[in-house]
Amino acid sequence: MDIFDKFHEFFDCCVGKWSTERTYHYLTHQEVERSRTEFVVDPLIQEQKSRVLADNQYAQQKELESKLDIFPGFHLSFQTVSEKGERVEQALNLMFVPYQKDSANTANIAILEGDYLRDRAYEEAKPIISHFRFHPNTMELLMTTNYTRTISVDSITLVNPNLRIRKIINYRRPPENKPPEEITLVGFGVEQKVS
Repeated sequence: MDIFDKFHEFFDCCVGKWSTERTYHYLTHQEVERSRTEFVVDPLIQEQKSRVLADNQYAQQKELESKLDIFPGFHLSFQTVSEKGERVEQALNLMFVPYQKDSANTANIAILEGDYLRDRAYEEAKPIISHFRFHPNTMELLMTTNYTRTISVDSITLVNPNLRIRKIINYRRPPENKPPEEITLVGFGVEQKVS
């Protein structure tokens, strides 16, 4: 099975209803918060994928229009309830456009990377283009988003078709050309598919 097959297998397993228990550690004010999220993942049709590209004014939109069926895309809707009773609901469309297969790492293992496009970002209500890396041996999808004040690194590891492990690390966005150093939030979650 090649890297693109593993990539599509990962996303095929993501479709469906999921339930997750998460713990967030806010390092800026030393608070721990638990929450429960129910979410539904449905595949996008070609017209919805075209819209995500257009919303993001994606540079290669015209070149990609004829092959949209090969790019994974989803409609994600979720409802989160914190242990304090606070509720957050959101729905968004997203898609993944791989553009590079890299096997020049130290273990000589191929890694797929590309752009992760959303019509609405989690932290900022606007379209956004992020970066992703997919590791086929560990079935981990690593997504990095540069928000205005934060850099968010989100990891999803597919343990099996019904279980995912989630890790989120937010950094305070550093000055231009400086690496992120100050962690503001760390989140962990166990996501289980609901039959």
